[in-house]
Amino acid sequence: MTARRPTRRTRLGTRLGTRLLLGVALALGAGAVAAWLIALLVGPAIFHEHMLMVETHHPDPEVVAHAEDAFDHTWQLSLSLALFVAGMTSILVSAFLARSITSTLTRVRHAASRVADGDYGVQVPEAGMGAELEDMASAFNRMSDELAETELTRRRLLSDLSHEMRTPVATVDAYLEGMADGVVEADAATVTMLREQTERLRRLAEDISLVSSAEEHRLSIQPEQVSLTELMDGAAAQARASFAAAGVALETEDSSAGAQVTGDRDRLSQALTNLLDNALRHTAEGDRVILRAAGAQEVAVLEVEDTGDGVDQQHIPHLFERFYRVDAARDRAHGGSGIGLAIVRSIVEAHQGSVRVTSPGPGQGASFVIELPLSRPR
Repeated sequence: MTARRPTRRTRLGTRLGTRLLLGVALALGAGAVAAWLIALLVGPAIFHEHMLMVETHHPDPEVVAHAEDAFDHTWQLSLSLALFVAGMTSILVSAFLARSITSTLTRVRHAASRVADGDYGVQVPEAGMGAELEDMASAFNRMSDELAETELTRRRLLSDLSHEMRTPVATVDAYLEGMADGVVEADAATVTMLREQTERLRRLAEDISLVSSAEEHRLSIQPEQVSLTELMDGAAAQARASFAAAGVALETEDSSAGAQVTGDRDRLSQALTNLLDNALRHTAEGDRVILRAAGAQEVAVLEVEDTGDGVDQQHIPHLFERFYRVDAARDRAHGGSGIGLAIVRSIVEAHQGSVRVTSPGPGQGASFVIELPLSRPR
């Protein structure tokens, strides 16, 4: 059931600009009445006393009466003109200010309506009408930017999912169709192939869930004191079998001197494992990969350096984006999901750290460096 929207109030008296103008007019009217009453009560009495003081001994009643009539007429006319000019000026200034304020609010309202209709790129110009309105416009623009980024991420995710799922789904479908037609036998090799493709889909779903959770600040972190040596040795031990099978040497260098970080041991190990897997896919047989751990001042450093393919400078800014591939065919052939480095960045940033990559160029290897805040000794 769709919720009914409240009826929009269009009466003139309910508009903000009108209320502001009426408020100023009411204040001005009250001030004018007060000024008129004070002048009426005080002015003539003071003038009458002064007239009596002019001719103390023989005051001429007719002269006094004529002078008082002239004074009454003069001050009433002067005060009326002054109040009229002041009132018109105040109303014009108030109308200008009210129009400026309401025009800004109207732009925000129109922009909000466009955002509600799905136009997340709309921006509200900051009108320079005071800190409050500028802050409101700035906050709205930030909200619009966040919504636009979220929508872009959603569309990219759907596109990436469609692209990444196409190959394993097509493979499974082809095998099942072949088995149904009797062309493919349901032997151990076929079962292994089907399991590999379903495992690939499972990893893809888990990886996307992890990255999405991190980007939405929902990544579960179980903090504890972890030494860099433990992280390095654990990741190296887990990867050695794969490196040995590929004929790539895996070396470790530890200069951390017992340095520790506060973080989720499993998440940080996963980040290191992803970097090692990435290095292995891009390092040829007979080459080597070095895993380093170091602690310097306030920063813990974990580095994975390889002597493999290297990276062209134009690709470096995009390496940690989801599904970005320098060589799409090669990564897919080696079973990569295309978001391993995105997972690394998400995990590291969830630990208030940073990750970067440097490379002299194609064919000259690459170095991935994770920096995390060092834990202070208790």
